[in-house]
Amino acid sequence: MDYLWTPWRYQYIVKSGDAGECVFCAAGRSSNDEEALVIHRAAFNFVILNRFPYTSGHVMVVPYDHVASLTELKDEALAEMMGLARDAERHLRAVYHPEGLNLGINLGKSAGAGIAGHIHLHALPRWTGDTNFMTAIGETRILPEDLQETWRRLRLAFAGS
Repeated sequence: MDYLWTPWRYQYIVKSGDAGECVFCAAGRSSNDEEALVIHRAAFNFVILNRFPYTSGHVMVVPYDHVASLTELKDEALAEMMGLARDAERHLRAVYHPEGLNLGINLGKSAGAGIAGHIHLHALPRWTGDTNFMTAIGETRILPEDLQETWRRLRLAFAGS
């Protein structure tokens, strides 16, 4: 078995808040957007970087309300979520020039939701070949940019819109 030492993941464990506290709720309440990796705040949702991205630029649109499904989300929050997903697409295309994008929502743990109790929409840029030997066989992702640089670039993009 191969091991890849990733000390930055430890911060997810120790900074995720009190035991049982939702990391999205904590980020939504945070007064330090850079530390929380929040790149944009709107009335009902915010846009945040994924701390463990599949690709550089992997963001999530997250409602402030702690709900687990679309049926629980207020109409205004749902409409805004879709608008922010569109904004994320536009900014990801402008900043990263991807060949495609994945947009998706995993509802429930068995559907792949890492944080099943708080709905969130993933938006991530994709390139031909970004799923290669390292990802498929080596089960390792290679990211050319650190999260602080990604945060800076996307924060500027959202601020300019």
